[in-house]
Amino acid sequence: MSVNTCSSVGIIGAGIQGVCIGLNLLKRNIPTTIFDSKDPGSMASYGNAGHFSPYAVLQLNRPDVLYDIPKMLFSSYGPLALKWNYIPKMIPWILGYLKNCNNKSMLHTAKYMHQILNLSLDAYDEIFQEFDITNLVEKKGIIYVWTNQNLKSRELEIKVRKDLGVEQKLLNTREILDLEPNLNPVFDAGAYYDYAYHAKDPGGIVKKIFELFIQRGGKFIKENVETVRQPTATETLIKTNNKEYKFEKSVIACGAFSKKFTDQLNEKIPLDTERGYHVHFKGMENLLTRPVIFLDRGFGLTPMNQGLRAVGTVELGGLKNPLSKKRIDYIVRCAKELLPQLKNYEDEWLGFRPTLPDFLPVLGPSKNNKNIVYAFGHHHLGWTLGAITGKVISGILANEKTNLDLSAYSSSRFN
Repeated sequence: MSVNTCSSVGIIGAGIQGVCIGLNLLKRNIPTTIFDSKDPGSMASYGNAGHFSPYAVLQLNRPDVLYDIPKMLFSSYGPLALKWNYIPKMIPWILGYLKNCNNKSMLHTAKYMHQILNLSLDAYDEIFQEFDITNLVEKKGIIYVWTNQNLKSRELEIKVRKDLGVEQKLLNTREILDLEPNLNPVFDAGAYYDYAYHAKDPGGIVKKIFELFIQRGGKFIKENVETVRQPTATETLIKTNNKEYKFEKSVIACGAFSKKFTDQLNEKIPLDTERGYHVHFKGMENLLTRPVIFLDRGFGLTPMNQGLRAVGTVELGGLKNPLSKKRIDYIVRCAKELLPQLKNYEDEWLGFRPTLPDFLPVLGPSKNNKNIVYAFGHHHLGWTLGAITGKVISGILANEKTNLDLSAYSSSRFN
């Protein structure tokens, strides 16, 4: 256990990032308080696909994806959608995305995603030793399937992962059906990451980690945070709708809602949101043994305690637009394409993935306020990166040395 080098920390956000940071700080004997207006793990940390995906090094800043975007946007049956009323607000993000959509940026993102993804399962295993994960976590791998339509993109993905040393098993249709015999063989090939995990109850896992945090002496204040600031070199102030709280250091870890605070701190970070959806097919979870992702459709199926969760699509539309029934219909159609035996669905859900134009998270101190530390922007991999983010950020707050190169995650890349 390291020497206590920080007197107190306040964390804004009680999702998977916030609770993992909090637990890691308590292991370092640093008093910690988490703030959130909602219950821990009730937002994106509840509704995600539940995949622990250490192999997912490639993101959407790829030249091959850029070529397909116009076609996808104008198809109602496609993995990408845009709320047209939100385009003016997205212009800074779109310009940043276009700037980062090239081979060099793609490989830079893949390299620095791999650096932390490669440590992600070990970081979770440390936490999972502390409570019973029976009926919460399955270690049966994850399957990706695809058709022959976009083989150049698939070959690129396979090559980049291979070059980074990511383990992958390529499968033909027969081998996929041997693993998941209930699938409709509408695909031509796939990949199996047999070492990956999936959550049977993402919200339940966050609650377990949060309970550990409270048992160890952590505090939770269920109030809406309005501002965070650093008035002096040794204190930060978190102001809620009720009162102001003083800490030596503070962390902004509230996902897609973090931009409100970075704007207050005069950092022009182009954080925006990818809206993701899910539905459940109750009692259908036994049709699959493990998650299956259909790459051509941009969606996946995960067997969970609540049923078979169908999740996916990317919708660019901000935090305030209502749920889109077209997106729900798209997910249901995709699910029934892979599993025609599915009947009615339940639980329409919309959540927000915090995304930056280069598809790397922001991890580290604010540019102008060194005692305010950022931990957001994990896009599709917030769930996978929760535990390793907890280790990295708690180490930064405790002034510990690291052999990781954290420069690529700094907010200064946008300023």
